[in-house]
Parts: sequence; structure tokens; C-alpha cells
Amino acid sequence: MMAEGQAIKPGSGSVLNPAAILASDSASELPGYNNDPHHSTRAFLEVAGGADPVFSNGRCKEDESSHSGSHSSSSRENSTERNPANPRSSIMKDRSRQRQVRKKTVSFSSMPNDRKINSTAACLSFMVEGCEMKKVRSNSRMYNRYFILDPDMRYLRWEPSKKDSEKAKLEIKTIKEVRLGKKTPVLRSNGLSDQFPDECAFSIIYGENYESLDLVASSADIVNTWVMGLRYLVSYGRHAVEANPTSLRTSWISSVFEVADFEKDDQIVLSRAVQIIKGLNPGMKASRIELKFKELQKSQGSYREDITNEIFTEAYCELCTRPEIFFLLMQFSSNKEYLDCKDLMLFVEVEQGMEGVTEEMCAEIVNKYEPSKEGRERGYLSIDGFTRYLLSLECHIFDPQHKRVCQDMTQPLSHYYINSSHNTSLLEDHFWGSSDIRGYIRALKMGCRSLELVVWDGPDNEPLIYVGHSVSSQVAFCKVIDVINQYAFEASEYPLILCLVTHCSVRQQKVMAQHMKKILGDKLYLDPPDTEENYLPSPNKLKGKILIKGKKFPPNYPDSEGDVTDEDEGVEMSRRLGEEDKDQMNGRLRLCKELSDLVSLCKSVQFKDFEVSKRYQKYWEICSYNEVDANRFNPIPEDFVSYNKRFLSRVYPSPMRIDASNMNPQDFWKCGCQMVAMNYQTPGLMMDLNIGWFRQNGNCGYVLRPAIMREEVSYFSANAKDSLPGVSAQLLHMKIISGQNLPKPKGSGAKGDVVEPYIYVEIHGIPADCTEQRTKTVTQNGDNPIFDESFEFQINLPELAALRFVVLDDDYIGDEFIAQYTIPFECLQPGYRHVPLQSLTGEFLANTTLFVHIAITNRRGGGKAHKRGLSVRKGRKAREYTSTRTTGIKVIDEVFRAATQPLREATDLRENVQNAMVSFKELCGLTPAANMKQCILTVSTWLLNSDNTVLVTLNLSGHYPAMEIQGPIPELLRKVLTAYDTMTQTSRTLIESADAVYAKIMQTQRTGMDFHEDLHRIGAKEGLKGTKMQKAMESFAWNITVLKGQADLLKHAKHEALDTLRQIHYAAQSCGLSRTSCASPDLLGTRPALEPIPETEKRSDTGSC
Repeated sequence: MMAEGQAIKPGSGSVLNPAAILASDSASELPGYNNDPHHSTRAFLEVAGGADPVFSNGRCKEDESSHSGSHSSSSRENSTERNPANPRSSIMKDRSRQRQVRKKTVSFSSMPNDRKINSTAACLSFMVEGCEMKKVRSNSRMYNRYFILDPDMRYLRWEPSKKDSEKAKLEIKTIKEVRLGKKTPVLRSNGLSDQFPDECAFSIIYGENYESLDLVASSADIVNTWVMGLRYLVSYGRHAVEANPTSLRTSWISSVFEVADFEKDDQIVLSRAVQIIKGLNPGMKASRIELKFKELQKSQGSYREDITNEIFTEAYCELCTRPEIFFLLMQFSSNKEYLDCKDLMLFVEVEQGMEGVTEEMCAEIVNKYEPSKEGRERGYLSIDGFTRYLLSLECHIFDPQHKRVCQDMTQPLSHYYINSSHNTSLLEDHFWGSSDIRGYIRALKMGCRSLELVVWDGPDNEPLIYVGHSVSSQVAFCKVIDVINQYAFEASEYPLILCLVTHCSVRQQKVMAQHMKKILGDKLYLDPPDTEENYLPSPNKLKGKILIKGKKFPPNYPDSEGDVTDEDEGVEMSRRLGEEDKDQMNGRLRLCKELSDLVSLCKSVQFKDFEVSKRYQKYWEICSYNEVDANRFNPIPEDFVSYNKRFLSRVYPSPMRIDASNMNPQDFWKCGCQMVAMNYQTPGLMMDLNIGWFRQNGNCGYVLRPAIMREEVSYFSANAKDSLPGVSAQLLHMKIISGQNLPKPKGSGAKGDVVEPYIYVEIHGIPADCTEQRTKTVTQNGDNPIFDESFEFQINLPELAALRFVVLDDDYIGDEFIAQYTIPFECLQPGYRHVPLQSLTGEFLANTTLFVHIAITNRRGGGKAHKRGLSVRKGRKAREYTSTRTTGIKVIDEVFRAATQPLREATDLRENVQNAMVSFKELCGLTPAANMKQCILTVSTWLLNSDNTVLVTLNLSGHYPAMEIQGPIPELLRKVLTAYDTMTQTSRTLIESADAVYAKIMQTQRTGMDFHEDLHRIGAKEGLKGTKMQKAMESFAWNITVLKGQADLLKHAKHEALDTLRQIHYAAQSCGLSRTSCASPDLLGTRPALEPIPETEKRSDTGSC
């Protein structure tokens, strides 16, 4: 299996040996990097595995056959779970929800004449020819107009128009800003917002009064071309275009050609040219490169076999320019065709969200990824270097901090999800699958921390491991234990649990015990449970230990053997296989003391009910349930969640799953079940979720459960279909931009290599979060399909949510599954990111990725005026989750009533800041997902554009940066300044008031907790019983959860407000708006990086935020 997130391997100015590449028989034999700095003249082959394919404008056409998504759900199920006999209604947990049929909108058609846009000159050439777009008026009406740029590039004109031709124009030098997307009040208006996608709209802000010309194009390509061309003209004017010096890139490509031109006659053979470009872009098909050369030769009337420098350069630029990255580079490069270190700093800080970026760090990036020697020497990152950087692990969607153990590992074992395997020995299904030792090696290497061993009597007094009778092979128990001893802690140092399902005689049980003692030795955890404790030890305390889960005699059991109730799973297996032993069929097992003595912290017991468990179950006792029994707790998930705070639960697949298919682990994780045993041998959706989920903590096999599911007193409903009390919902803004090198589905019966990809984005978690969205289909393009579609998801419990990208083929026969990638929500990195894709069986596909943009905010709203009323109503409804409930116990209700005013104050403080920030961002022409650095940088372009005079400065001498007017300003800028002042004032109020409000809320919470132990007695004294008593207990838990949650949210809001001020401070300094260059005040001190947070710190009772 390839390493996760395989990316290009950059060198520090090092290159590949061209002779070696040209001698390679295939792309798979390309050599590694040559680190000899003397080879720097051969920089043409430095791009070794990340650059992506052709820029073609013939992309993302509207599917003329109107492919619907109706077949995709069941098809994805068949491609992910081998059970075609059971079609599914939906992959989501809320099965009553019907799939939403997405409306067809503006198609992403190809640009006129299949124009190749790979330079600003090409953009301007297209604009001079002109195209049709819709002009949007303030009355929400749209008019078709033909827009054209004058040949002298001084005016933008449109026709037909009722205006005089001299009035239907816009002078380029009056343009203040070009906004991409629906960023003006006109485009966000009620009648228009849903008529076209965000990617097909843009606005030109012009004149001293900052008026807007709002336009809608037929495709994102056309929008990007106009935006890039206009921004270039605004920044540099037409004289820069007329100069048009040879670019860094063309010089480098020419040098590539010259090094490969061994005969020095300005030509190389076709096969050599193809090989060089394929060496630079390993994912590109040789046939496609060859076809491009022949096309260019034909267009020039040349039919020779050899390739000239001119044709080679043109072919490379057309094949190897990814348009979406080129547009992005132009946006951040002040419309140059390269990024200098300051441009790169801006991109990395503002868009990628990195902290503490320096010019030295950016110079290192340039040196690492820029292929041309000249670019590295001058500190410039060209389009090829920028593409390499975006494809590297530094721009991976997965947060690298989660690649190591980053969670608190000192909590009780019952507070973690534990990566668990079922029927670990099987390589296939129950009937035809063979038992093999490789099943255990595979599971352990994948970070599994709970293995199942189904043990039977074997010949020669040697126990065997297998599942069922009709298997083709059996494995000796001692060999399995030996392999476990060898690989137990290779992938993780945290405790391994061996779940014994014993069908052996007493005699062979003794052999089992001997083997485990002899082979595992000191790794076995044999210490008796501490009866003074109430919870299991932590993973930290059990590092390097192996725990045995099985049946155990009571303490001081006198006999050497005896009868015990059998493990539920063992009974089911015996009945299914027609086991002759009547005792085992009836749920009895003869157990030897030697095997019993190996069980310490994981004693298997049968589950009766929650009330019995609450009274009598010991913390070291564990219950197992098959999925059918566990699902019966769904009507009362709160009880199951409460039970799992203290005790371990193991859920295993139903015995009816004879094909070894998997259950959905999310169904049981949401109830707090720690060990959801999966059939590792069966790939598909459910295993994707399991593997993806356990990546988030260094793949160590343990993931800390959400705090609301761990705290002793808390209210959590696993079936919640809306916001949760005390949990801040997150809003995920996602743009699917493009795909790279998407292969044909392996099981497809369709001929040829053409794919018509589309993407499903799935959210898995609690029912309130489960949803899915799909992109349009891009016709006949798997090399670099452009999707350019945006989605928005509200995540109510981020700690339990996972995101899954599924790439499918709309032109399929038999199989449509191309690839997938699953990632926990908490591991997402914001900004422009590449998503590595995996095959059905989990291998990472070489050079196959998605390119996306991620932004996360904690508030819905902004950007769409017609939805604002709905947002307000939703906000009012959300107030229910910030207020306490009546318990019916007078003395307790009096305590909670004291928190009414502080809770209201806390909510008002947070909402005032959120509303003020959204208003400011909208006036800046940005979405609520934008950060404050982006806002200040946007405003700075307006303030510095009037003859380079600064109209407004930011005074950074105090804790709260103030905007100060230096002269007359337009009305729009005055509104922006007013919104800024409101935002800083509300932030100041929150920062200065938060500690006092926080202290009041926490004081009430602590006083309420004093009643926890005696709650039942006090309620009975008040005459409560039965349903009323249950309701009082539930309301008490609700109130404690609300108080703790709202206090935490206020604390977080204060930190965010401080962070906002810090962003303003640094952004003002970097863009020249600051009146002083003072260092950041202590108030705005930097926040620490992500580190494990002990629970004691989280539960701090201090009165300060």
C-alpha cells in the first residue's frame, strides 16, 4: 500500500538526470532525485511526481443526457459492500430522509473555440474578442449583453444597449476592484441568488462612489478569464502587456529542451519529447502528450517526426498548466505570472491559515519547489513551482498535527473509541474465506487495538483458530500468539485487547494459557483491578500491555475448573454451526482456572439491563452485543451513552452477515460504544469510515470521545436532529475545484479510458449532521476535470463527524466507483488543499487527487439576503439550547434560575460579535467564511488605490486598533468604517465582560453539581417518582450541560475575539495601513499550537476565561 497522501518529492534546487529519464522504459521506472547541486542546469526534470495534466477549456459541460443521481446511492453501496442482494435506500443514518435532487444550473461549458488560457496575454486576447454575459440590474432583472475590451485596452464596452455607445462603456482606470462570486447586494438579492452558481458571477467596482457592474457568465472559465484579465489591467495597465518579456517559465522550458537536444540541431525525436513531459508529469498519459504534439504540428503545417523547441514549449504550456492553479496564482501574485516571497507570505498566511510565517520560510518553499534555477535565485515561484507546492504534503487536506498522538491519553479506557476487529483470522467471508495468520498482521499494522480469537480444539492437543467448519485452512493458536507478540506494538504503543471466543475443552484451554504466558510474558496485564477505583486505567498507564477479554471466576475460586455463562458471541456461533456440545449450545462453558487467571480488566459478563448494570456491574466488566441487540437501545440512546461513560461495550456484526459485510460504526459510536468490531477483510464504505476515523490521533487505535459523552453529568441524545446544548455548531464551506488523473473504474465493462466523473461529498455523524451533496458530471475528462462547485454543511457535533469524498463515473457499465477518501472533521486543514484518493481496497492511487478549498466558521448566515429571515428564526429557536429547564425540585430550580441572566448575557455577547463581523465581511465583499486578514487586505486595496494616498490608517498604539480617517472618503468606505467600529466595539465589550459572566455561570454550575449525589433522595422527598423523577434527572443533566457548554463557548469566543484583533494588527502592518509599527500588545499574545489537553484543565473551576 502506498503511503498516505503521496506527494511529490521536492529537492533543494536538485534535479533528475535527463539521460536516466530518457533511458527509462516506462514512467514507473523513473529514477529518484539527483541531489548533486552541479546538475542545477538540468532543472527541467526537477518536477518529479506531482505536476498535473493539461489545461483544457473543453471541460465540465452540462450533461446533455441529464444524468440523474438516482442510481448512484445503490451503486455506491454495491461498490462498497459486497451485498448486492440488499439495495439500500441511502448511505446516511437518517433513512427516512430522501435524497435531494439538485437543480440544474448554468452549465460549465467549454470556452469558445476551445481556447487555451495559460497566460495573462491569452486572457486579454479573449477579452478583446469578447463574449456574451448577463448584466444584472439593481431591480433584479438580467439582460444579455455582448462585452468586449477595446483593442487599446482602455475601455470595457457592451452592446446592444439603450444607452449611447459612448455611455455603454467603462474606463479601466476607474476600476477599484474586481470581485469574484456573489459579493454585492445586487447579486445577493432575493430574486437572483439561486438562479446561478456563485462561480459564474463577478462584479466590477468602479468610480469614486464605488458603484458595481454585476455580471453573470455561462461558465466559471469565462468568469476567471475576465477577472484575471481585468485585475491585471488595473494593476499594470496595457503597457505591461505590450512589453511582454520572455517569462521565467518559457525560459526554463527552453532550457529543458536544450539539455535534451543532444545533437544541438533545435529538434528532438517525438518519443524523447513525450518521455520528458511524462517525466515531469508522471500522471499524464503518453498517448495524450503525443496527440498534442501532432495537433500543434498540424496547425503549423508541419508533418515531420521531430519536435522543435517552439512546439515543445507550446505543448508543455498547454498540457501542464492547470487553469485553476493559474487563476489562483494570478489572484495572489498581484497579477504577475509568478509569486515573489511577499506574495507567497500573503497566500500562506491569509489563505492557508499558517501562523508566524516569515520571508525566510517562504524563500525555503521557493527553493524547495521552484524548478527553474533563475526563479530560485530571484526568489520567484512560477506556476510550475506553485503547482508542485500545492501538491506537496504541506498542502495536504489532513492536518499534520493529527499524524501523531495529539489527544489526552490519561483518561479512563472507557472514554475512548477503540479500533476493533471481528473474525480477524478471515481473509474473505464466513463460508469461503480461509483463516490465515496474515489477517492478524494486517489488522495490527493498520492500528487495530482489539483482536478476536475464535479458538477450537485441534489435533495433538494444539488449539486451532478458525471460523466455521467449512473453511479451507486453520491456524495454530500458538502461531497466532507468536505473530501478535511480534506485531502488537509496531503501529501503536497503547494497550492491545485480545477477545477470546473459546470453544475448547478444559485440557486445551490450559494449553492456550501456557502459550500466552510463555510467548507474551511480561506484556500480559495480570494485575487485579483496584476495587477502590471507579474507572478503568488510562491508555497511558497501560502502554505496552496486552489485556485478555474473556470469562473469569469470582475471586478466591477454590476449584481448578468450573461452569460459567458463555460469551454471547460464542453461544451464537455454536448454534449457527450446530455445535454438538449441549452445554455450550445452552450458554454454558466449562472453564479452567489457568485461563480465568489471565483475565483482569476485561471480564466478560452478560448484559441484563441498564438499571442492573448501574447498581451491580464492576468497572472492569465488559458486555458484548451483536448489532441487532445493540440497535434495540436506539429508542433510549441517552441510557446507552450514560452506561458507556464507565463501562466498555463491544458490538459485533450480526451472525446473519454470512458474507462478512460490515455494519455502520457511526450507529454505535454515537451511543458511546467503544469497540465496534469490523470485518477488516471486507472493503467498502463502512471500513472507509472506520479507517478514516482512527487516523485522527496518530493512528494509534484510540480516539477520545466527545466531552459531552464523557462528562459525569451531561445531556446528550444520540438521535439529535438539531443543535446540541452547549455545543457550538460549525459551518463547513467547501468548494470542489477539480480532479487529477482519475482512472477508469476497475470493474467497468465500458471500453476505452474515457471517464465522466462526478463527486459525492458525504457527512457522517449524528443524524442531525448526516447529509450528502453531489457535483455535476464532467463529460469525457478524467485528466483534469473542473467542477468549481461550492457546498455548505452545518456540523452540529464536529467531534463525531467525518467527511467522505466519493468519485464516481457516470459513463459506466458494471462498476462506477473510481476512488474515495475519508477524513474526520477535526482533521481538516483550511485553505486550498489536495485530497489524496484511495481505491476500493484502500491503496492510495498514484498522482490521483481532488483539489478543494475548505473554510470553517461557527455561524450560519451572511451572503444571501433572502435567507436572513430564516437565520434569525433559527437563531431564536437556538435560544432553547442556551436556557435551563425546570426540574420540579424547588431548591434546585432556585439555583439554576440564578443563571438565567448570565446565560442571556453570554449569548448576547457572542451573537453581537458574530453579527458585527458578518456585516463587516459583507461590506468588504467577502463571505462569512473569510478571515479578518482577508478583510483588512481587501479594504487596504480601496484605501491605497486613489493616487497612492492613504485615506484611512489603523492606529495600532492601543489594544483595540482604530481606523482613523485622513481625508474625504466615499460613502461606501464610510459604511465600511462604521461596520469596523461596531465590530471592534462589540469585540471589546466581549473581551472585557467575558470573565465576569463566565464566573457567574460556572458558580451556578458548581452549586448545581453539589446536588448531584443526593438528587434522587431530594426528588423523592419532593414526591417525585417514576416518569416525573426521570424527567427531573434529565432536566438536571440538561442544565448542567447548558451551563458548562455556554461557559466554554464564551471562553472560546473571547479567544477568537483576541485572535481577530491580532489578525487586524498584523494585516495592517503587512499592507501599510498602520500608523505605528509597534509590536503586538500583550493582549494579543499568540495562541499555542495544538497539544494534548488534560481533562483537569478542561474542567478548571477558575472564574477567568
